[in-house]
Amino acid sequence: MTSTSTPPSTPHSFQVDLRGLVDLLSHHLYSSPRVYVRELLQNAVDAITARHALDPAAEVRIRLSASAGRVTIEDSGIGLTATEAHSLLATIGRSSKRGGDGADLDEPGLEATRQEFLGQFGIGLLACFVVARQIRVVTRSARDPQAAPVEWLATDDGSYTVRELPHEARPEPGTTVVLEARPGATEWAAPTKVEELARDYGSLLPYDITFDDGEGGEPRPVTDRPAVWDRAFPTPAARRVALAGHCAQLFGFTPLDSIDLDLPVAGVRGVAYVLPEPTSPAHRAGHRVHLKGMLLTDRADNLLPDWAFFVRAVLDTDTLRPTASRENLYDDETLAAVRDALGARVRGWLAELAASDPERLAAFLQVHHLGVKSMARHDSELLGLMLPWLPFETSDGSMSLQEFAAAHTDIHFTRTVEEFRQIAPIAAAHGLGVINAGYTYDADLLALLPAVRPEIKVTELDAGAVTERLDPVPTATELALTPFLATARTRLEAQGCDVVLRAFQPVSVPALYLDDRQARQERDRTAALENADSLWSGILGSLRGSAPRARLVLNHNNPLVRRIAALPDEALTGTAVESLYGQALLMSQRPLRPADSTLLNRAFLGLLEWATHSTDARDAQEDQK
Repeated sequence: MTSTSTPPSTPHSFQVDLRGLVDLLSHHLYSSPRVYVRELLQNAVDAITARHALDPAAEVRIRLSASAGRVTIEDSGIGLTATEAHSLLATIGRSSKRGGDGADLDEPGLEATRQEFLGQFGIGLLACFVVARQIRVVTRSARDPQAAPVEWLATDDGSYTVRELPHEARPEPGTTVVLEARPGATEWAAPTKVEELARDYGSLLPYDITFDDGEGGEPRPVTDRPAVWDRAFPTPAARRVALAGHCAQLFGFTPLDSIDLDLPVAGVRGVAYVLPEPTSPAHRAGHRVHLKGMLLTDRADNLLPDWAFFVRAVLDTDTLRPTASRENLYDDETLAAVRDALGARVRGWLAELAASDPERLAAFLQVHHLGVKSMARHDSELLGLMLPWLPFETSDGSMSLQEFAAAHTDIHFTRTVEEFRQIAPIAAAHGLGVINAGYTYDADLLALLPAVRPEIKVTELDAGAVTERLDPVPTATELALTPFLATARTRLEAQGCDVVLRAFQPVSVPALYLDDRQARQERDRTAALENADSLWSGILGSLRGSAPRARLVLNHNNPLVRRIAALPDEALTGTAVESLYGQALLMSQRPLRPADSTLLNRAFLGLLEWATHSTDARDAQEDQK
C-alpha cells in the first residue's frame, strides 16, 4: 500500500490597502482628523522616553512647526536604524513599544519603561495619512551610533522608500517628521490650528515642547507644567482663584467650588469643578482625561458616577485603559473602581462643607440640591449628614426636613405638586404638616426618613387625615342642614364623591376636593367593573374594598356655601353643589374624567338657565306693575 502526503502550504502575508486603511481610520476609528497632531506628539514623547531609558543624561528636545501646508516635528529621541524603519514604520500593528522580535524593549533596562509609553496599538505614523499626502521621516539611532541616518519616505498611494543618508544629514540621534498636507486637508496644517491642537493635546506632557509658526519669532511653549492642581500657592484662597481661572479657560464657566481628585494608588490626579448653574440629572457631562499627560478625551462620560452630574472633571491618569482610538476610556473593572473612589471624594467634599463651611454648602445646595438628593437616596449616611440642609417645599414654607420634623412628628406628603398647592394653605392654617413630594427624588427621600429618624412617622396624605384636622360644625347646625347635605350627596353619587361639612380657613375657599390613592383605586375598579363581562364583573365585585371615596369638603365659614345651603329650590341647590365640585376640581388641577367634564358643562348651563329665567321672571313682575 502506498500513501500520499499533502505538501505543506506556503504561508502568505496579508496585503493592506493603505487608502482603505486611511478611510477606516478617518471615518470609523477616529472622530476627527485633528488626532494626527496627537500621533506626532505621542511618537516624539515615546522616543524621548526610550532615549532616557538608554541614556538618562540625554537632552530633551521636541519642536513642532507649521507653515505653507507643511507640519514638522523634531525630537532628540531614540531614533531608528534602516532595518527598524522597514519593520516598524510600515507594518500595521507593529510597535517599537511591544518588545520581542528585535524591538526596542529587548534592550537592557527598557522593559521597565514600557508602561511609560503613550502608544499601545502600533498604528503609528500611518494614522497621519488622514491629513497627509506624503510623510518624510529622517532619523538616526541612538542605540547604534555607527549607523547612518535614514530617510523613510511614504505617500498616500501605499508606497514607501528607505535610504541611508550621509552622516552630516543628521549629526545627532533623533527623528524629524515632515507631513505634506493633501488637497482638502490644508486647514489642519495651518499654523494657528496646529498650535491650538498641540496645546490642547500636549499641555501636560512630561517633556518641554515648543511651537514655531515660521514667521521668525521665538518658539512658543506648548506644555504648561505642572498642572494647576499640582502647583504650590501661598494661600488656599490663591489656589481657589487659580483653579477658578483654569476652569473658566478650560470649560468656559466660573465654578462654585473645586474638589481635589487625588488617588495616588490608582495613578489619578486632578480636580472636579462644581457647575454654577443647575443641570439636569439626565445630562451626562463630558470630563477631560489626560493619559500620562496626553489628552485622551474631553468627552469622557463614564468617569464619575451618574449622580455627580453637577461637576466637570479634568484629570491625568497612568493606569486607566484607553479605547483603540485612544479617544475615550475603556470601561473595565479598573475604571469602575476609580469611578467609585472619585465618587467617594465628591461625597467627602460635601461632608467637609457640612462640618466646616455651612455658608458654602448652602450656596451649593441652592443650585444643586437635586443632585445631592439623588445621592442621598442610595446613601443613608449622606442623608443623615445632609438632613439639616436639604430644602423641601412644605406647608410651613421652604425648609429642611430636620426643621420640619422638629415641628411635626407626623409628616404627610402629597405625590403631586398640584395636590400640595391646593392643600398647603389649609394644612398650614390647621397645623397639619404636609410636604410636597411631587418633585424629583423627594418621595424616595421621605420614604427613607424613618430609617434616619425612627421617631418620625411619614405617611401619604389621605382625605381622612385632612378632614379630621378641620373644625366640625355644631351638631345642631349640621342637623339643620341635613336636607341640603342629602341633596349634595345624591348629586355627586355618580362621581364617586362623598360630601362633608366642615369649618376651616381660609374663609375664601368655598370647597376642598380631597382624594387619595385608595379612593383612586376604588374608582378605577368601579370603572373597570362597568365595562367588564360577567366573569370579570364577579371577580372585580369580590375585590370591592372599604376604602373611602373622594370627598368634597364644604366650608361652612364661607358665605357662599351658607347661602347655597339655604336655597329653597332643590334643583338649584344640586346645580350649585355641582358647580362647587367643578370649581374644587379645577383648583386641584387634576385631570378631568369624561364624567367630570359632563358635570361641569351641565352645572354651567344650569346656572345660566337659572340666571336668565330669574331675569325673565323679574321683568314679568315689573310689567305687571
